[in-house]
Amino acid sequence: MWSTLSDLFSHFTLFSVLDILLVALIFYGLFYLVQGTRAVQLLRGIVLVVILAVFASSILRLTAFNWLIRNSIPALLVAIPVIFQPELRRALERLGRPGTLLARRRASAAQIINTIVRAALELAHERLGALIVIEGSTGLQDFVDTGVLLDARLSNDLLLSIFYKNSALHDGAVIVREDRIVAAACMLPLSESNQLDHDLGTRHRAAVGVTEGTDAIAIVVSEETGAIAVAHNGQLTRGLDEGALNRRLFEWTQTPARDKRPQSQTGAEKQ
Repeated sequence: MWSTLSDLFSHFTLFSVLDILLVALIFYGLFYLVQGTRAVQLLRGIVLVVILAVFASSILRLTAFNWLIRNSIPALLVAIPVIFQPELRRALERLGRPGTLLARRRASAAQIINTIVRAALELAHERLGALIVIEGSTGLQDFVDTGVLLDARLSNDLLLSIFYKNSALHDGAVIVREDRIVAAACMLPLSESNQLDHDLGTRHRAAVGVTEGTDAIAIVVSEETGAIAVAHNGQLTRGLDEGALNRRLFEWTQTPARDKRPQSQTGAEKQ
């Protein structure tokens, strides 16, 4: 073993280091470009399957399994570009945008939450229906692409302008990523859960729907009653005041996803 390692390092040169760094940089770039999409989870799953396959075939010496893996790799190489076609297109578009690789100064979580809560309270007071989605670690780019791209700094005035009754963007959801409003008028999947009250409208069902398959948080303001509800992990909590909404958002944004517990429905708010 030591002799093998000695032979390996004897051939290790400066060009070998550059070669390894270049490959690592390419993989880092690929992960960076697909960041913000649900393809990241699929990509992680593929990498995990490949690692397990290599372990099973090379270390455990499973002949039949090794044959299956060797013959599946060509099909996998063809399938990956097909599966990731939308993500690859968006990745190349992001790469061509000026300033894509420049880091942005991020606002604190407290600033983001306070802005959203303040806007939700004003919208509720004015009886303006609204649906605001806070992106978590699971990317929502697929839903962003269904709306109108804004990429504007998150602010109370902008949220109020978007959901004003005569605004062209008031229908659909606003998606917030870090301290930016990425897009407005986004289409979200409607939940088909039988546990939801029958009096809930499309905004509330869309809020629950987007949180069923992601770790996003959705805040809903009812146009009919002005009541505020929030959805997370496929569960809807209704009839929230300022303090309760603040506590929920701080808890869910500061707690790791594996430790989050869904909340049950409360209140009697109607859309």
